[in-house]
Amino acid sequence: MQSWLSILIMIALGAGFALTSIGLSGVLGPKKPTPEKEAPYECGMPPVGDARERQSVKFYLVAMIFLLFDIEVAFLYPWAMAVRDLGWTGFVQVVLFMLLLLAGYVYVWRKGALDWGQERS
Repeated sequence: MQSWLSILIMIALGAGFALTSIGLSGVLGPKKPTPEKEAPYECGMPPVGDARERQSVKFYLVAMIFLLFDIEVAFLYPWAMAVRDLGWTGFVQVVLFMLLLLAGYVYVWRKGALDWGQERS
């Protein structure tokens, strides 16, 4: 029960700090809103267009491809920690895994999913 008490104290301190900060900002914060203060700030430029404008499908495709190829690192860390215990069997399995990822990368590259520039004529 002693170890749980320290965790509960830490959660209470964090929640108390958050609630105190929100309450003090409401009490001590400025009360005179102006159009300049209410305008959204975007890198010093005035906002142009609608915030809900549609994105290209290529943006989401590249994001998904990044996630797929980034996950390989999550599989390589445990392998690297246990490389001596796994022996040649583990080495062959990782080589096959990397070859499969390389084949997927080449497929995506050949399909043009990684091309962001304009088509050349």
